[in-house]
Amino acid sequence: MTAVTCQEVLGLYRRIFRIANKWQSLSGQMEDTLKEKQYIVDEARTLFQKNKDLTDSELIKQCIEECKARIEIGLHYRIPYPRPIHLPPMGLSLQQDRALRNQAKLRKHSKPIYLKSYDEIS
Repeated sequence: MTAVTCQEVLGLYRRIFRIANKWQSLSGQMEDTLKEKQYIVDEARTLFQKNKDLTDSELIKQCIEECKARIEIGLHYRIPYPRPIHLPPMGLSLQQDRALRNQAKLRKHSKPIYLKSYDEIS
């Protein structure tokens, strides 16, 4: 990992913890705020710990983009949890005989960037 990439990753890590310190839930209740702050901190620690040994620059860039997307979506909607995608069970397949083989591939390609690591840790 280059020095610039390392600085960018550490900057994102610090930014997440600053966001967690200032976080206020939409409901305004203290218990909801504390739960959401703890979720932000736990999620950041888990994902950064999981990805600390990455060496491929392309994977590192993808993780950085996912982190930025999750930060922006969380700040915009004021919800720290990833926004799920809703797809009908067979909504992506075009042909019924190939549907079962292609369904997993189509779902993988349709998944937004901010949910790439969500399935791996949950």
